[in-house]
Amino acid sequence: MSSGTDERATDSAEQAPQTPAGKERSRRRAVRHAGPPAGEAAAPKPVVLAKPSDPQAAPEPEKVGTTKSAAPSEAPAPSAPKTRRPLKSLLAWGITAVVIVALVVAAVVLLLDQRSARERDDRRQAFVDTARQTVLNLTTIHPETAKDDVARIVAGASGQFLEEFQGREDPFVGVVQDANVTTEGEVVEAGIENGTETSISANVLVAARTMVSSKEQPEPSPRDFRMRVTISDVDGKLTASKVEFVP
Repeated sequence: MSSGTDERATDSAEQAPQTPAGKERSRRRAVRHAGPPAGEAAAPKPVVLAKPSDPQAAPEPEKVGTTKSAAPSEAPAPSAPKTRRPLKSLLAWGITAVVIVALVVAAVVLLLDQRSARERDDRRQAFVDTARQTVLNLTTIHPETAKDDVARIVAGASGQFLEEFQGREDPFVGVVQDANVTTEGEVVEAGIENGTETSISANVLVAARTMVSSKEQPEPSPRDFRMRVTISDVDGKLTASKVEFVP
């Protein structure tokens, strides 16, 4: 009877309604099976403290793939001395500077020579032009303008040539007017024969032709002759200081 009674008691217990406290105990038993057995304390989990980041610390450089470098134990190969290249550069610059200076000096000397030669040529040409004008003045005379013609000759004369005319201007004009002499001169060629180194004076050879007519010979006739005219620089003015006929 005891076994039957126990079975009934069990069935009745299972069929009896559960109180709220019973339900709470059932839930607690369901939750406790995941934890440690009753009577044992749960082992504390290790706490890992994260290392505080340093705000002033430099950021970790980004890794960049590089080629495999030589082993640290191997010493780097000695590099070539770097003094040779600057020396070569200095030497090249020095040569360039010397060449430039030489070219500049040569250009300056050339310009000075050209200027000196041009001035010398201009000076020689001035002597020739003065001699040509002197001969034209001597070979171009008209009765009606004889006084002015002689005055023009005297104005361009100096030295010995001036002395030959001074005091004789009026008699010369009188002869030309009385004989009705007319001369028309023309310079055929002129050139410097020689001159001084200082270019103060120079001898100029002048070939001229003149057409002469007079009362006795009304028809103009040509006459050719050569003259050596000495041109001198007197106070910055070129004048004829001497005139002579050359055979």
